[in-house]
Amino acid sequence: MPPASAPVPRHLAVIMDGNGRWAQRRRRPRVVGHRAGARAVNLTIDFCLRQGIEVLTLFAFSSENWGRPEEEVGALMKLFLNALEREVDELDRRGVRVRFIGERGRFAEAIAQRMAAAEAQTAGNARLQLNIAASYGGRQDIATAARALAREAAAGRLDPDSIDEAMVGAHVALAGLPAPDLFIRTGGDRRISNFLLWQLAYTELWFTETLWPDVDAGVLQQALDDYAGRERRFGLTSAQIAPVEASA
Repeated sequence: MPPASAPVPRHLAVIMDGNGRWAQRRRRPRVVGHRAGARAVNLTIDFCLRQGIEVLTLFAFSSENWGRPEEEVGALMKLFLNALEREVDELDRRGVRVRFIGERGRFAEAIAQRMAAAEAQTAGNARLQLNIAASYGGRQDIATAARALAREAAAGRLDPDSIDEAMVGAHVALAGLPAPDLFIRTGGDRRISNFLLWQLAYTELWFTETLWPDVDAGVLQQALDDYAGRERRFGLTSAQIAPVEASA
């Protein structure tokens, strides 16, 4: 067990995988698994608030998920809209700021309006920043940043030779927030599936066989305990980072 003073990630990023398989193992429609997964989202938010985690980013719906069966996509959109209508007041009361990243224009107008309303209602909150990646892809994110910089250069407002990592980072989603410290993927797959490709460069990765609807505080604590035992070197050696840690 890590010591009581063990480091806690400032930013936790999660791929919530396994809803469909959870339902299939119970011989239920996949949408039942998505409903069960919504309960795990609430539990994870509770966990982050208790642990003092500052930022939580959840991969809710990828840009590739639009290619799933129409019936499943429609059910997901209905669940998404219902969650926005049902949960935002409680998140606001608890000091959670909600933000959405991804191609918002692909959503129906009713959902896009609720997304904007949720962001506006919770904009002044600072206890936890909840980022929901919806219709999001990491490659898309980087391409969007590249187009923004290209437009600036074409307009003569930017020297292309001046473009560096910091400038690109200022144009991707989640600019202004700390990069994720810890990434969790449930459901057994061991890949990042086009999620936050730019932002995960030095993030610690943790995978579990647990399906998302079965995630509880115990599973999340296992991830934090594992994270606390890791040495984060960011490309340096252990000897190089030791003086920094000693003076911290």
